Amino acid sequence: MAKKYCICILVAMFGTTFVSAQITTQTTAVPFLLIVPDSRAGAMGETGVSIADNAWAIFWNPAGLAFQQGSELALTHTNWLPGLGLSDVWIAHAAYKQPLEELDGVIGGQLTYLNLGVFNRTSSLSSEPIGTFSAYEIAITACYSTKISEQLGIGTNVRIIYSHLADYGTEKEKGRGVSAGFCFDVGLLYKPDILTIPFTDFDLGKSISFGMNLSNIGPKMSYIDKEQGDPLPMMLRLGLSYKVIESEYNNMLMTTEVNRLLVNRYGSKSDEFYKAFFTTWSSGNISEQIRRFTSGWGLEYWYGSPKLVALRIGYFYEDPREGNRKFMTFGAGLRYDLYGFDFSYISAFEERHPLGETLRLTLSIGWGGEL
Repeated sequence: MAKKYCICILVAMFGTTFVSAQITTQTTAVPFLLIVPDSRAGAMGETGVSIADNAWAIFWNPAGLAFQQGSELALTHTNWLPGLGLSDVWIAHAAYKQPLEELDGVIGGQLTYLNLGVFNRTSSLSSEPIGTFSAYEIAITACYSTKISEQLGIGTNVRIIYSHLADYGTEKEKGRGVSAGFCFDVGLLYKPDILTIPFTDFDLGKSISFGMNLSNIGPKMSYIDKEQGDPLPMMLRLGLSYKVIESEYNNMLMTTEVNRLLVNRYGSKSDEFYKAFFTTWSSGNISEQIRRFTSGWGLEYWYGSPKLVALRIGYFYEDPREGNRKFMTFGAGLRYDLYGFDFSYISAFEERHPLGETLRLTLSIGWGGEL
């Protein structure tokens, strides 16, 4: 019973977090790939696809690395879903980026580890524990990014996924609750030099950027039964950011983003995963298609020369019929020499919401460029 019990726990944890439990066409494997890794973007309504100006661009938009200078190592730790009272469930991320003149671009890597805790193993004959097992999931990502022009960057990720839900199956299902897979991402980041608002003389150039990222593109993952594989959480992100204030001591950034899962559980075979990008748009009318988008906005203020202290706020919204995630985000950041420290906090509108009181802590070390 270990595998089924573990999967039930996962559904309880992630069903209201990433995908609607009522919409089977949206059910995915390894939803931990969608967990926001960094405190900065997490504090800005979980928006980052159009910013992507640090090592966490590997997650948000790999094209962002093409515009960056210097090396950086970043680490994040989060006690996940604290509203459920599961003290042994946590997630950790590590990201690194390094410019390489030989490749005319920037390379990077990210490691994600989700610890799901220890479970009791029982038999179908008795509820008494006959042993324990640990459950966890890992993703390792390699990234490359370069500029197509001075204004346009492109980037791609390749990712290996390992999901260890249970050591054994049930008495009737021989095998293990373990699966491995792969996926890739592709992103674009556009930073125009000149962009004039129509019918005006107001130039937005160099203050605005547009980002797009299509992530987790890959075949289905299965555990014991290959015929019952689940699709990966392929995600489309679109966003823009605008520098509201740019001065020596004061800087303010505003960002907004829309996201959508492109998942059609029954629409394609495992080796035809790319078809989900097209078939997911055919289920439902225009109103239903629109409400499947989530949205977020964020605001960041920096003080100091160079940047020293930051304050952040944001909002995330998901339609009630598609999961009903709604929360405010808050955070702050400090920079000193090579080091940066950021934290973010989620304030949910419902009591005992699984995401309520989520606190992310991020440490960054950068050299050869600005954090």
